[in-house]
Amino acid sequence: MLRLYGSARSRGLRTLWMLGELGLQYEHKDYLPRSAETKTPEFRAMNPNGRVPVIDDGGFVLSESMAINLYLAKKHGRLYPADAKNEALTWQWSLWETDRLDRQIVNYVNHTSALPAAERKPEIAQAAWAEVVPALDVLETALAKAQWLAGTDFSVADLNVASALYRALSVDLAKWPKVKTWLERCWERPAAKKARAMREQP
Repeated sequence: MLRLYGSARSRGLRTLWMLGELGLQYEHKDYLPRSAETKTPEFRAMNPNGRVPVIDDGGFVLSESMAINLYLAKKHGRLYPADAKNEALTWQWSLWETDRLDRQIVNYVNHTSALPAAERKPEIAQAAWAEVVPALDVLETALAKAQWLAGTDFSVADLNVASALYRALSVDLAKWPKVKTWLERCWERPAAKKARAMREQP
């Protein structure tokens, strides 16, 4: 059985969403980032970076959540584009997100609302927002041309980007109506709701 190492309170959230979309059975090791479990020799043998998520799929060990999701979608023949152009768009958007929005949206939300007030640094929030705005502008332009990011249906491209924008669900996206509608549509999917509930449980 496939085993997933990584908490819903980590980037493992996007892999939990993917596993739900695919309807796969799996064993879940609910490891938080930088937890004691990620520092053991056994875990470091799987991922020397000591980061989650990691999967063990019948002896095939893979880390990096975007790569995990692309692998799972392609292997199981669902949510993965059938043609080379949409496959390339899937890679494009997945890689773009990790560069342009992933850490930036985390820093912005952390330093405006998520962290205790005493730990927030306005300068970090301001610098992050300065990068978030043009990235959301790019996404808005793309979604004005098509309902989904890679083809005519929801795919791993949408899942990868929307899952990484989990924190944007609490951000005022009125300036980007296409992004707001698309993001809400993605997170309304049953597998997304289930993954979100796992993250937000007390």
